[in-house]
Amino acid sequence: MIEEFEDSESSASGFDVNKFLFRALSYWKFFLLLLAVGVFYVYQQNIREEFSYRLGTKISVEDDSNPLFTSNASLTFNWGGVTSKVQTMIVTLKSRTHHEKVVDRLEFYKSYLKQGRFRMQDVYKSAPFRFNHDYNAPQLLNIPVKITFLNAESYELEVEFLNPVARVQNYITKEISTVSVPVGVYKKQFKLGETIDLPFLKGVINLAENRNAIIGTPFFIQFINFDSAVASYRGRLDVGSSLNSPILDITLIDKNTQKIVDYLNGVIAVLSEDQLSRKNQFATNAISFIDEQISRVKGELTDNVEALNDYRKKNKIYSLDNEGGLLNDKLTKLEGEKESIDRQLNYYSNLKNYLLTSSSFTEIPAPSVAGIGDGNILSNVSKINELSVQKSKLQYSVRSDASIFNDLNRQIEGLKNVLLENISSVTDGLKRELVTVNSKLDSIESQFSKLPEDQQQLLTIKRQYSLSQQTYNAFLAKRGEAQMIKASNVSDILIIDPAKNTGAQLLGRNLNIRYVFAFFTALIIPLLLAFVFTFIDKNINSPMDVEKLSAIPMLGVVGKNRLDNNLVVHRKPKSAVAEAFRAIRSNLQYFYKSQDLNGARTLMVTSSVSGEGKTFCSINVATVFALSGKKTILLGLDLRKPKIFGDFGINNDTGVVNYIIGQATLESVIQKTEIEHLDVITSGPIPPNPSELLMSEKLGELITILKKEYEYIILDTPPVGLVADALGLIDYVDASLYVIRQDYTKKGMLNFINEKYKTKQIKNISLIYNGYDQKAKYGYGYGYGYGYGYGYGNYANGYHDDGKHKKGLWHKLKKVFKKA
Repeated sequence: MIEEFEDSESSASGFDVNKFLFRALSYWKFFLLLLAVGVFYVYQQNIREEFSYRLGTKISVEDDSNPLFTSNASLTFNWGGVTSKVQTMIVTLKSRTHHEKVVDRLEFYKSYLKQGRFRMQDVYKSAPFRFNHDYNAPQLLNIPVKITFLNAESYELEVEFLNPVARVQNYITKEISTVSVPVGVYKKQFKLGETIDLPFLKGVINLAENRNAIIGTPFFIQFINFDSAVASYRGRLDVGSSLNSPILDITLIDKNTQKIVDYLNGVIAVLSEDQLSRKNQFATNAISFIDEQISRVKGELTDNVEALNDYRKKNKIYSLDNEGGLLNDKLTKLEGEKESIDRQLNYYSNLKNYLLTSSSFTEIPAPSVAGIGDGNILSNVSKINELSVQKSKLQYSVRSDASIFNDLNRQIEGLKNVLLENISSVTDGLKRELVTVNSKLDSIESQFSKLPEDQQQLLTIKRQYSLSQQTYNAFLAKRGEAQMIKASNVSDILIIDPAKNTGAQLLGRNLNIRYVFAFFTALIIPLLLAFVFTFIDKNINSPMDVEKLSAIPMLGVVGKNRLDNNLVVHRKPKSAVAEAFRAIRSNLQYFYKSQDLNGARTLMVTSSVSGEGKTFCSINVATVFALSGKKTILLGLDLRKPKIFGDFGINNDTGVVNYIIGQATLESVIQKTEIEHLDVITSGPIPPNPSELLMSEKLGELITILKKEYEYIILDTPPVGLVADALGLIDYVDASLYVIRQDYTKKGMLNFINEKYKTKQIKNISLIYNGYDQKAKYGYGYGYGYGYGYGYGNYANGYHDDGKHKKGLWHKLKKVFKKA
């Protein structure tokens, strides 16, 4: 039967919105408590908030061409126009390599700290000293080193080590290692300017410029991992630009505005230097190439001078006749043309081989170095060099499989093919010119062979000397051009608005919004609890629930009993509970009259399970009849757990059980009470076979006899949800009362009695709603102790010997929330 109740609970599992709202409103104290805790927490967070700032700088990416460049002298290139440069600069500014240079230059892996109210604060240049660390010595990582000035000339260094090993880093090699350190607090005194030479720290502390020692105030030095510092600044730097605009907005977020200024200016300085260095790279390559050629030609020139002087002294010939002089001039001119053609052919040959074998084209010497002035060659070499530089730069910050590399490779490959075609075409033309020059040289040399032998030898030596001198002078001129161009180059980075410690944008969130979140959190938690409790609550919480769940008429509603026993009608006859029982009495009398019942009237009181107030209702219904002058008797037929004797202060030594089994007479089991006209027959000792006794004919005889002596007979029976004993007594009674208790009776428990009523197995039954409390929090405030309960889940063991329903974890949690 118990399983029948439990299985049927799902049939009444609807969500009651009204119940949810009333339950939520009943948690107003809990809401106020949560709100107070939330406001206090938010306040503590707000006063500890450390704000960040944003500062920015503006630069313009220009296309500054050197005014000294000519089509023949240009030793550097236009790097694809402003748009391409802007994208290159953005990628460069976001690259790890670029930030490594800036962090290294500014030493932003080293911090100067001071203890604030809630945390360490970065005081940066506000610290009165500077620690000039040894760059090639390991420095302590992530552990603050405390510096306290003892006087104007000395200070105390203090470090607390929690482990015997500490991590250190060399900021030149960037290598991280470990050193052994003493566990505990390490202290040592030094003088300003004295070298600190410790295994974990090495350097010198000096006072900052125009600063005095602050005696007694502790400051801290802390080194962090170099890569971590780079990643931190790289992540907080933002670069923005408008479409097709050469203007870049560079911003940085940090908690120290002076650090933002220095870092932004450092970013721009490093960018400008790197850009100018790349811009001069072509001229630098050309100068290096020219220097190699000058060194070679200079040796040849020296040898030719010595040979010429030696021949003149030996043969005493110091000048040529007119004919020899003319031939020498012609030969010199033609050999100069031939050397120029050979130099160009050699350059084109090397360039072709370079294009076919190399994957990077950033080291191509300037075409003008070889005397090449072809516009197509100059332009295409410039473009392929620019694309190669751009690709090389992107490799530091862009994934190798990015689409931009595919695009650059296609452009480079296209330019390479065009250059190879240009080289082939120009080379064919130069070879034709070389044939012409060689033909002219053969003609002049035939005339030269007719001169005297001594003049021929002198002419040959002089011509070689003149040719070497011309080549040497040409290379010197080219070197001068290259140096002039390099010296006159300017960076394409124009600083429009340098970073300055003014107008910093405060980035702190609106802290007041946290109070709004605290309010809604405090509101949502009670609402959520109310929803969960309402959803899982299967109890009957109001008379309206009973009306929805059962067609059985409700005879009365009884309030909560707040006395220490069940005699509420007798002790508090003017109370609302007593009035409720009087109303029940009137309704019963009307029922009996409508049924044309004469003589004694019998009434059975039962319930679904223990704890619903069945005995309480039995006692007080019997009491109101007795107080009205009707001779009434109350029978305790709950043989398994008798209780009614305790409230009247009588004993349970003999009772119904003794009478049924023939151990006592009727007169001996009837006991008087302090209430006039009310007698009681208790159940007596607990028998081994209570069901058989209640079904015996002896009980029917007892009730028949009592009808002759009393006007009202009230039967306090076992709960029908636990045993079937009460159902067997229906034949003896004129009416039945089924007790339901607020916040205790499960909705599914009514299904059993509803089915009996629907099939007309039970007639003349009415419901009593017990424990009604209009102000009760749904789910709490039962108003009864569990002392009346059987604990229906344990009925198989008889009843609980202690008479108390065991309170589980769920009930304890609910009591905690109730107190809150």
